[in-house]
Amino acid sequence: MKRSFASDNNAGVHPRVMKAIVASNDGHVIAYGDDPYTARALEKFHEQLGSDAQVFFVFGGTGANVLGLKAMTQSHHAIICAETAHINVDECGAPEKFTGCKLVPVATSDGKLTIDQIKPLLHDVGFEHHVQPRVISISQATEMGTVYTPREMTSLATFAHAHDMLLHVDGARIANAATSLDVKLRAITRDAGVDVLSFGGAKNGMMYGEAVVFFDKTLAIDFKYKRKQGTHLPSKMRYISAQFEALLTGELWLHNAEHANRMAQLLAQELGKNPQIKITQKVEANGVFAVVPKKYIARLQKKHFFYVWNEQTSEVRLMTSFDTTEDDIADFISLVTRIVK
Repeated sequence: MKRSFASDNNAGVHPRVMKAIVASNDGHVIAYGDDPYTARALEKFHEQLGSDAQVFFVFGGTGANVLGLKAMTQSHHAIICAETAHINVDECGAPEKFTGCKLVPVATSDGKLTIDQIKPLLHDVGFEHHVQPRVISISQATEMGTVYTPREMTSLATFAHAHDMLLHVDGARIANAATSLDVKLRAITRDAGVDVLSFGGAKNGMMYGEAVVFFDKTLAIDFKYKRKQGTHLPSKMRYISAQFEALLTGELWLHNAEHANRMAQLLAQELGKNPQIKITQKVEANGVFAVVPKKYIARLQKKHFFYVWNEQTSEVRLMTSFDTTEDDIADFISLVTRIVK
């Protein structure tokens, strides 16, 4: 299948990650994570995020978010998030079902929450008839392709902690954010005051697998039971662990994300030359959002598939991946030039 701009989930597996999977497929090891592959992968996480970070591998991103939030909340709590957040839009109600909490979505122009938007939601703290705000959940990078700066994240964490709340980060594209900001991973996680992080792998060159990372260790005390009860304890964990070890070795995570981001910048630059196309968001990670005249979209999608983000405004989303090439972009731009006139 031709490489598309639909999703970084559509990309294949990086050759180094695939090689690591194959190499781990050797003989027997103890199941459920008590194996040398998992031990080495955890060491890699500790190098990046600190030796006291508590790291748990799970199958996928929704599971990582749901289980991380479950560890942070009780059922009478509320989770504040952007209206466009993955937990609000694309997880089929799983956070509400499994945590019992109410999601409180906030409308944003760029996918980013601010303290001023959150403050009005705290006026009923202590009122027994209303859910109690407990978690601020942000996506880094956001679903709109934008990125929180370390300062913005620190401000949100400081505000959350001052109001007896916690900061959760959906880091499905945390690598793209770190690369965009040119900072180390810990600068936008533990050093910024994040309490719980969902660390993404599948969108950055892995076959499958994510990690739930606790910087507040008290939240992780019973997590191994929550993971098991939540059906996310991999028996053959070595196959996830081997992938993470490969991803976090030799800065593969960085190179993959850096390339995807650079391709998004190139795509936006070339699309922006067409007077009928308007780029709608800052291109800070690996997503490009643009308004394309509706009459052209179906024809463009036939050759290079992508999703329509907003049917009413004819805004589309184009995602680049670690394996997107300049030729892919040139081919798509050539198509756009022929069709969108």
